[in-house]
Amino acid sequence: MPKLDRYLLRDFVQSFLATLIVLLTVSLGGVLVDVLGEVADGGIPARLLLSQLGLQLLVYLPLVLPLALMLGLMLAVARLYRDSEMAVLNAVGVGPRRLLRPLLLAVLPVVAVVGACSLWLGPWADRAAVRMVEQANRSLIVAGMEPGRFTTLPGGGIVYIDGMSEDGTTLQGIFTQRERDGRVDVSTARTGTLELAGEHERYLQLRDGHRVEGPLDGGLDFRLMRYAINELALPDRAEPPDEDAPALLPTTDLFGNGRPEAAAELHRRLAPPLLALGFALLTVPMARSAPRQQRYGRLLLGFLAYLVGVNLMFIGVRMLADGRLPAAAGLWWLTLPLLALAAWLYLRDGRLPRRRRGAVA
Repeated sequence: MPKLDRYLLRDFVQSFLATLIVLLTVSLGGVLVDVLGEVADGGIPARLLLSQLGLQLLVYLPLVLPLALMLGLMLAVARLYRDSEMAVLNAVGVGPRRLLRPLLLAVLPVVAVVGACSLWLGPWADRAAVRMVEQANRSLIVAGMEPGRFTTLPGGGIVYIDGMSEDGTTLQGIFTQRERDGRVDVSTARTGTLELAGEHERYLQLRDGHRVEGPLDGGLDFRLMRYAINELALPDRAEPPDEDAPALLPTTDLFGNGRPEAAAELHRRLAPPLLALGFALLTVPMARSAPRQQRYGRLLLGFLAYLVGVNLMFIGVRMLADGRLPAAAGLWWLTLPLLALAAWLYLRDGRLPRRRRGAVA
């Protein structure tokens, strides 16, 4: 590989990685807020926080990587113009077109990763997240109840357990205490299990125990009863998505699926790698600047162009899902013109006059 290509490739990769770290940090904060909201609502068990965070971050990578690639390359190319390195290269007959080889060496692996995340890893992460939550809703261990530990119940109250089966589905030696309507309710049971009712309701079923109920203000109106089965409500689990939902289907199952939602999901997965390639080719003409000219204005312009492209993608996906756009049109009306425009701008950017003898190729 020529020294010039190695130098430019190293510069492109370093700038991309630095930008990616910053964007991943910001994205991680947003994803963490969403997951914490689900945990607070009781839709996701608290012990699945880190696993759900990692899976959701994998889902967002097809949107983060193209932006990091675009901004990183624009920073690198703008630095070449700012430090007059491009002026020196142009003086010896090396124009912006000569940057295509190192540019593609940096861009194509990232585009491949975007395609892998969008077409395979992202859908797999969605399916894995749903399966983990479903299994957690059937497991008392992940639900937060452990032997020797007090656990808060929804609506107030606590629960304490003595033992638990290895699979986390059966409890032994249960004590619960709740307060409502000015009365205290204390229950004990030998065993208990986690039961599911309806689509997303769950409760703790206590068996073979005693219940004491009385006033909180010190009165004598107490009642003692023995029960065979007693049920306590637990936080409602998140409503499980449909197993045939296009967002959870593998990409291969979306081909030939006649539903508009499936066509919309298929094109939503095909668009990110094409957008990443198009925006990467736009970086060289968009980053052109005079020496000592500020480069952050062009970065803002590139960021706005990316936002417009992504918003158009989501609008197109919604129109496909609603049937307002034919499936054959897909998102080709967005990706193909963008690629054509990027290629045209790149080829015409900075055309050099015919090189003289002795010019460096």
